[in-house]
Amino acid sequence: MIEKDQTPIMFQFFTEIGIIEQLIRAKLERALPDGIKISQFTVLHHLIRLQGKWSPARLANAFQVTKAAMTNTLQRLESRGLIKIEADPSDGRGKLVSLSLAGRKMHEKCVKNVGPLLINIEQEFDGQKFLIALPFLEELRSYLDDNR
Repeated sequence: MIEKDQTPIMFQFFTEIGIIEQLIRAKLERALPDGIKISQFTVLHHLIRLQGKWSPARLANAFQVTKAAMTNTLQRLESRGLIKIEADPSDGRGKLVSLSLAGRKMHEKCVKNVGPLLINIEQEFDGQKFLIALPFLEELRSYLDDNR
C-alpha cells in the first residue's frame, strides 16, 4: 500500500475530486424535490444554462453517458412534462429536446431546495476559496473536454 505522501499528486488530486463528487451527489439527491434524480436535474440545468434544442445523442455526448442511459433519463423527464421531444426538421429520424415551462419551474424548485445545502457549505469555508479555485477548475474541465 502506498502512503498518501508517496502517492503522485495527480492521483491525490483526482481522488479528492472523485470523493467530493460522490459526497455532493448524495447530498444533492436527498435535497431534490418530487423524486427528481440527480441525472434528471443535471439535464434540466444543462438545458437552462445553454438553452436551445439538443439532440439526445448530443446530450449523451455532453454528459459522457450512453445513448440508452440518456434516452431513459429523457423519457422520465418527458413523462413528467418537464421537457419536450419533437422531430428534428432537418433529420427525419432525429429528435430534438427542449425545456418545457414545467421543466423551468421544476428547475427553479430544485435550485430552491438545494440552495440551503450550498449556502451551508459556503458558510463553512471562506467564499474567497471558491473564487480562487474556480478559474483553475474551469481550465481543467475545458482541457479534459477538448481532449476526450
